[in-house]
Amino acid sequence: MLKGKRLTVSTLLRSYRRPIALTWVLTLIETALTALTPLFIGFAIDGLLERRMTELYGLASVLGGLIVVSVIRRIYDTRVYGTIRVDLGNELTGRSARIPISTQNARLGMSRELVDFLEQEAPALIASTVQLGVSFLVLFLFDPILAYSALVSAILMIAVYSVFHQRFFRLNASFNQQSEQQVNILELRSQKEIFSHLSKLRRIEVQVSDTEAFVYGAIYTVLMGFLIFNLWFAATNLTATVGTIFSIISYSWEFVESALLLPMTLQGWSRLSEIMRRINKAN
Repeated sequence: MLKGKRLTVSTLLRSYRRPIALTWVLTLIETALTALTPLFIGFAIDGLLERRMTELYGLASVLGGLIVVSVIRRIYDTRVYGTIRVDLGNELTGRSARIPISTQNARLGMSRELVDFLEQEAPALIASTVQLGVSFLVLFLFDPILAYSALVSAILMIAVYSVFHQRFFRLNASFNQQSEQQVNILELRSQKEIFSHLSKLRRIEVQVSDTEAFVYGAIYTVLMGFLIFNLWFAATNLTATVGTIFSIISYSWEFVESALLLPMTLQGWSRLSEIMRRINKAN
């Protein structure tokens, strides 16, 4: 299915669109049920305080459906993406016959990250997008101010990441370039060369980690400010029940968790973009 095609995420999506589409449909269902859970918890709290069981039964139904769908999705995902990894690795090695074994070995490992993105990051991005939308809508229904504060925090978060996007790309390129030399260096059986190689990898990893720490520290600051504001606003400016305040805080926190996935996915895409450029090179 991949014969003669450029090896990219979009190629994998087109070549395996039906099985991947089914995994994403299951992801959407799972996400929708997850997103509804805090709202149903709030309903259940208010219902139980008034000695009603109906809302609790509704919550139990949502949680039961969530368990069934999540188990089915994970069983199916493993088989689908395992097959794609085999096909991609087989095609890549077939094209790399004239490339040094060290480079071939590194690129084979890198190619698996394309499938990892489809299996892990892409569904997580879908889930976070849905949860962001649901959280924004629910917060807007409670009070537009709550939703607008979420929107402002999301814009600030993306702005912080965009400043560092090119740095992540450059560091990933340096790391992959060094990784491609690993087998050749090991064949030299020189402790000095091996130490130098591992030290270079460590130095790049430290630079990536330091950049991540700064970026996520800034993003956490923005999102925690949003969460504290919504808690203050809900408690002091709204006439709401205990269940309603719980739902507001739950959806505000859900917005924070979902928003944090966006820069993580963008960072993953920075690395993936460099890998796709690298594995499609002729040498």
